[in-house]
Amino acid sequence: MTLIHHRALLRHFADLRDGNHGDDAVTRQQKEKLFATTAALLDPVVRRVLAELDADLMLGSGVVRGTGLVGSPDGGSQAVWTLSWPEQTEAGVAPVVIRAHYGRGFHHPHLSGGTVGEWPLNVFDEEQAEAEAPTLRAIAAADLHNLVFQADYRIVRATMAGR
Repeated sequence: MTLIHHRALLRHFADLRDGNHGDDAVTRQQKEKLFATTAALLDPVVRRVLAELDADLMLGSGVVRGTGLVGSPDGGSQAVWTLSWPEQTEAGVAPVVIRAHYGRGFHHPHLSGGTVGEWPLNVFDEEQAEAEAPTLRAIAAADLHNLVFQADYRIVRATMAGR
C-alpha cells in the first residue's frame, strides 16, 4: 500500500513521464484551468493549517489572508496565503507564507513558502487537497523557523508566554 503523501509524488512523477498534468491536461491553457481548480480546493486546507499555527503559537493574535488566484511575477499564476501577527509585523519580517504557483516555465504547479523551496502540487479533488495538510504544515513550520532567524524567538507569542 502506498502512503498517501507518496501518492502525490507518484502523480508528480507520472506527469513528468507522460508530459501532461492530471489525466489529460497537455496545453498550458488546460493546465492553467486545472490549476485554478487546485487553488480553490487547497484554500480551506491552507487556511485551516495557518489557523492552527496561529492558535498554537501566536495564541490567536494573527490574521490569515489569501489572494485567490492571481498573476505571478514570472507571468504564470499563483494563490498566496499568509499568516501575520503583531510581533512579526513589529519586527519587520515577512508573514508566514504558503504559495501555490504555476510558474511560466514550469511543467505543472508547485507549493512553496516565503523562505522555503518547492514541493510538487498535483491536487485534483478534495481528498487529495486534504492529504496535503501535513506538507502544508511542514512548509508553514519551516517558514516560521526561518523568520525567527531573521528576527528572534520573541516573534512567537507562545514562547514569550512561557509555553
